[in-house]
Amino acid sequence: SLVRPADYAGQKLVLFFYPKDDTPGCTAENLDFSALADDFAKAGTALLGISKDPPKKHEKFIAKHGLTAPLASDPEEGGLSDALGFWTEKSMYGRSYMGMVRSTVLVGADGKVAQVWSPVKVKGHAAEVLAAAQAL
Repeated sequence: SLVRPADYAGQKLVLFFYPKDDTPGCTAENLDFSALADDFAKAGTALLGISKDPPKKHEKFIAKHGLTAPLASDPEEGGLSDALGFWTEKSMYGRSYMGMVRSTVLVGADGKVAQVWSPVKVKGHAAEVLAAAQAL
């Protein structure tokens, strides 16, 4: 099903963009956000994880790790991650490729971006975002 900004009207929203389902860093990040999902809900904050992976891959990833934070697929060129500059040219071992910069956006209940973390280090990140959401 399609996700629209109107789905989150009147509540805070955390969009966390991550490179790939079921890789160590992305799994840790998704588990951290899922572990704090109730606390985010108490803070009036919805969670949405986003990668370029297709919905079927998301479903397997959610089932395998018991994730509770919903995941969205942003596969189109020119999609949200492209528009925000998080899908960008990266390089590894001298080879250039397109990839996701692990990034998080906190949107206030007024629909305005309150804070952006980019690039993100996974350890302690979900808790830091939760504290920011609670303070908003």
